[in-house]
Amino acid sequence: MTWTLSTVIAEIFYCIIGLIFIGTGFKALKDNTCSKRVTTAAFWFILAATFIAGPYFPRWITGLCVVLMALLTAFNRVAPSKSDIPDAKETRAAADRLGYSVFIPPLFLALSAVLVATFLKSLGANNAIGISGIIALIAAFFIFRPKPVYAVKDCTRLTDNVGVTGILPQVLAALGAVFTAAGVGDVIAAGVNAVIPQGNLFAATAVYCIAMALFTMIMGNGFAAFSVITVGIGIPFLVAQGADPVVVGALGLTAGYCGTLMTPMAANFNILPAALLETKNKYTVILSQLPMALFMLAVHIVLMYFLAFK
Repeated sequence: MTWTLSTVIAEIFYCIIGLIFIGTGFKALKDNTCSKRVTTAAFWFILAATFIAGPYFPRWITGLCVVLMALLTAFNRVAPSKSDIPDAKETRAAADRLGYSVFIPPLFLALSAVLVATFLKSLGANNAIGISGIIALIAAFFIFRPKPVYAVKDCTRLTDNVGVTGILPQVLAALGAVFTAAGVGDVIAAGVNAVIPQGNLFAATAVYCIAMALFTMIMGNGFAAFSVITVGIGIPFLVAQGADPVVVGALGLTAGYCGTLMTPMAANFNILPAALLETKNKYTVILSQLPMALFMLAVHIVLMYFLAFK
């Protein structure tokens, strides 16, 4: 690895994230009521190791860590541990006291992220998010004046609530790159060629948009789906027949986002908010978005057909 200011800052943030995972593991170990506390702690410790020492591990070690975490998840050996959360009365009192000031730290988060990403481009977008998170945390301490230990407790509690789905975006993004390298797009192209009537541009457009949404639902990531589906369907069945590649690319990616709204695999969009809000049904966000997602997918098909082939 070539060490620059950007990579050094990134590694600091990765180490902080790793420490949060270690804290989550110890939280599970200390919970005698958690029947799977040892395996749960093992999952978080392994994940922490990949974040903290990842650059120094041989690739096969990192791969082994991923396999071990997958096995622990597959055999249902990772469970949430007990958290000390305020009761409804205490929460209501805090909400009445703080009012709309609770939105100030998120505003600091968004504004500072844009400013850092715009004016300090050499640091990179990911570092901009990390720096803005620190700024928002400092703002929260100034405004609400909580005990410092609350920051650690809430980090581990929210990480525990989200659970293993929190690392899905990383895993699925990597899987998308593997699928592209393995030639999955060519296999999809062969299958679509047997289904779409020759020269039927509307059918090709509909299949492309729907495939983008479906594959995004499977991958949980529109970018991961885009490379595979565009290579397999977009280029041979749309662009090769005269479609504007700019329109196909732009609307194809946002058609994939329609799938993002409908899948639990997009954990950071759909499962994380439910965990943060502690909703009774963890699929509440998806159910709320489903009608609009289907409507927008239909709109994408119509727009792509009329705009790409004009």
